[in-house]
Amino acid sequence: MSRSTVAGKATLEGIGLHLGQPCRLTFSPAKSGSGITFRRVDISGAEPISASVKQVSASERRTQLGSGDNTVHTVEHVLAAVAAHGIDDLEIEMDGPEPPILDGSASPFFDLLKKTGLAVQEGEPDYLILAEPVRIIDGESVYEAFPANDLELDVTIEFPHPKIGKQSKMFNVTTEIFEAELSRARTFGFVKEVEWLRSRGLIKGASVDNAIVLDETGIVSGPLRWDDEFVRHKAMDCVGDLVLAGAKVRARIVAVKPSHRGTVTLVRELTRAGTLQNGNGIRTESVNRNQRRKTVYNIEDIMRVLPHRYPFLLVDRILEIEAGKRIVGLKNVTINEPFFQGHFPGHPIMPGVLIVEAMAQVGGMLLMGNLEEPDTKVVYFMSLDKIKFRKPVKPGDQLIFELQIIQIRGAVCKTKGVAKVDGEIVAEAEMVAMVRDR
Repeated sequence: MSRSTVAGKATLEGIGLHLGQPCRLTFSPAKSGSGITFRRVDISGAEPISASVKQVSASERRTQLGSGDNTVHTVEHVLAAVAAHGIDDLEIEMDGPEPPILDGSASPFFDLLKKTGLAVQEGEPDYLILAEPVRIIDGESVYEAFPANDLELDVTIEFPHPKIGKQSKMFNVTTEIFEAELSRARTFGFVKEVEWLRSRGLIKGASVDNAIVLDETGIVSGPLRWDDEFVRHKAMDCVGDLVLAGAKVRARIVAVKPSHRGTVTLVRELTRAGTLQNGNGIRTESVNRNQRRKTVYNIEDIMRVLPHRYPFLLVDRILEIEAGKRIVGLKNVTINEPFFQGHFPGHPIMPGVLIVEAMAQVGGMLLMGNLEEPDTKVVYFMSLDKIKFRKPVKPGDQLIFELQIIQIRGAVCKTKGVAKVDGEIVAEAEMVAMVRDR
């Protein structure tokens, strides 16, 4: 199978859903191997923004890529249409910060790409393959991904509204099924949320013409395209956000109450757990270029060892451990963390002191994980040194802590640790701790 791009340029325009600004969007052919990229043509010298989970800068109510002024907002509908056509390489030029919302679905983008046609290129597409199941929880969103030969979605949503309630739907995502069953499903929102969302700078371009709008009892924006249009739209959003894996995802994904933030978190885990293969099934590389990590201790195991509890238990899993030598732990950072309510409201950043505390708790698992009666012991940290914070940690990030013991003298242990997000160090520290009887 060959790679593909668009056969020529194609343009549409309109206003964005959340920022309400006009935008002219153009699909342009791209060279083989370049992937899917966005380019802000209204910003002089702006670097291309790859459609990659590493570029996600926000995922509340929409998916935002890039940093600073060079960002693109609410890209999920565009990416869903691109994915449905199986396009590998594409440049998406925009003269504004947000694609047009148009009718609130992916259909205008899908139809434009279909009319333009595709061109075959040299090279083979990359596929993200799972060898074992992956499960993540992000707030109310729960995802399980299983090995499969194609992309299959099993989506369930539940809203306390008489027109929605609980809806479930399964899709084997092909170009034909996307066009018939998903592309025309529109975004939706509630009248009671309008004032709150607008106070946060969102839905400035929303109207009854580009969204399904619901009041307390019914729909105020016209007839539905399907009775279960709501779950279809959530599935379409998932298709778009999965593009951020940087490869065609081959997996059966069961998503309960999916969200943009949750799907982005899932993609982060898929790119760590999966491998890349070309069209002939030949493995090209590990997505993360590291050995796949399996859970050593889950949250129940951790709670049997550490005395911490909500809201101060800051480690979710232990991925690797070598007794007396090193440990690797994980924390999923979600917008539901209690500290985000007061720490830079409107610009959520995880407090550096809590990053260090989470690192210390992972270190505590290294010191106590092999004790026969850990509930009779406690770890006291005696000193911290050489602390450095290199990058902010935001909701949707997944912190990986790597610690190693550099010195042990009796009951006193010195460790050196780093915290990483997407393979980049965001914090580091040296810690001295002591194991004591409770």
